[in-house]
Amino acid sequence: MAASGSPAPDAPGIQETRPGKLITTLFALYARNEGNWLSIASTVALMADLGVEGQGVRSSIYRLKRRGVLVSERRGNAAGYTLADQTLEVLSEGDVRIFQRVRASVDDGWVVVVFSVPESEREKRYELRTSLTRLGFGTVTSGVWVAPAHQAAATRQLLDRRRLSEYVDLFTGEHFGFGDLGSKVRTWWDLEELSALQEDFLTRWRPALDLASAGGPAPIDAFRVYVPMLTQWRRLPYRDPGLPLALLPDGWNGVEAGHLFDTLNDALRPLAQKHALSVIHG
Repeated sequence: MAASGSPAPDAPGIQETRPGKLITTLFALYARNEGNWLSIASTVALMADLGVEGQGVRSSIYRLKRRGVLVSERRGNAAGYTLADQTLEVLSEGDVRIFQRVRASVDDGWVVVVFSVPESEREKRYELRTSLTRLGFGTVTSGVWVAPAHQAAATRQLLDRRRLSEYVDLFTGEHFGFGDLGSKVRTWWDLEELSALQEDFLTRWRPALDLASAGGPAPIDAFRVYVPMLTQWRRLPYRDPGLPLALLPDGWNGVEAGHLFDTLNDALRPLAQKHALSVIHG
């Protein structure tokens, strides 16, 4: 185990993760329980523990502010940032998707989105497709997208919030015909790409099991593993909407990836939080 205060060799891939994504994870984990605010000094210090220099942190924060992810706010004599309202909504929805994953069965049925956007509003078409991709929908045709039925409520909420509902019809039901549904799922979703993403997560973070089971790592070492691990994991539950295992290739590695995440999350999250709060509160 690495000594506290030195880079942890058990933390693969820190340098491979974009600083902006790590910062978003930090705010999602720790700002929301601290009055939705982190000082710049705390953010820079926490990112330094992840091996990211201060100038790179400030540049990434500036980009997140420009994109509307973060909002600058002073509290007392300290400069800092809050998460924008829209970011908070996205993160709240993501908490369910990331930490309370649902695996559908074939009998659960499907939600189908049918949409048509005028050529004069191409930006809305792009936003709609981006939103459906984020929800994990597969593409049947350019204007017909499908996902497991348990995504129906989240789909309606997202489309309403982004004012896209006027372009869309939503349906739920079963696949009645024709052809082999498993073969169709392989065309509606890029399962090879998704499997490769799952395998990359497994390859990078299996070694962290040794740290997690080593009788309790130092909080700083847990932090150095947990934050980049969660940052990589965050997108996977969106790419895999919980497709039925009966329709996926045998030995689908998403199951193992989910188990690995749950194990590391349970073991490392409390210790990582302990370190983060010690930095935030000085």
